[in-house]
Amino acid sequence: MKLDVSDKSKKDTFVSIFQVLKSCTSILHIMFNADALYIQGMDKAHVCLFEIQLKSSWFQEYEAPGPGELASVSVDSAIFYNVLSMNQDQHSICICYGVEDEGEKIHINLLGKNGKGEYDKFFTIPLADSEHALLDIPSVDYDAEFTIHCKKIGDIISQLLIFGDVMNVQCSEEKISIFSKGVSGEMLVNIPIDDLGEFSISEGEIIKVCYSLQYLSKMCITTKLSSDIEFGISPDFPMRIRYDLGEDNGCYMAFYIAPKIED
Repeated sequence: MKLDVSDKSKKDTFVSIFQVLKSCTSILHIMFNADALYIQGMDKAHVCLFEIQLKSSWFQEYEAPGPGELASVSVDSAIFYNVLSMNQDQHSICICYGVEDEGEKIHINLLGKNGKGEYDKFFTIPLADSEHALLDIPSVDYDAEFTIHCKKIGDIISQLLIFGDVMNVQCSEEKISIFSKGVSGEMLVNIPIDDLGEFSISEGEIIKVCYSLQYLSKMCITTKLSSDIEFGISPDFPMRIRYDLGEDNGCYMAFYIAPKIED
């Protein structure tokens, strides 16, 4: 198995994916299928489920596993991100794994492209001894769906955290209201529908639901994945937070976070 990421914008996206994931889980299970890289996992508290898919065409080079090779590896998420974050502008990121590694290690090479000072760097990371069963994620028709600019919602979540650890959301046909309160005070944000990229809601519905701000802040810590974030909300299902990573919507990063039951 081998993949290469050399385009700068895609490198930023690739590194940012693992920056977000290291805050969600300590071990990553990465699957290398014939046509895509796929990651699925859950935090230790089983509150948040995540999945990532990057089609083979997203990479500058992608070689699927050959006969006798393992199609998946488990790695320490913090170490994996720390290595990727060492890349410089002129580096390409090359990740490879083969039969000769006997299920014990994976290689990450940061290769310079004729730039002075951009030295080639070679890393070997031990694989984690961890098993993971894939979950079937059903398709859901959410009561409300909307798209909002990454930086705007990221700033709002950071500010809400000053006042509490629970985000109360109320969606109607006129606006989305987000509220947080605690010993330090209260904060209410009204987001007009006209300020959203896309918006849909079941006719006549007023949707009220709560989520953990601590988890939401982990999912919205970067603006390098996409300019907008897609949200799907329903009282009966986990919230879906989705980043479109390109390739005609075939590449994405999605989180599913369970509603919070307040005391």
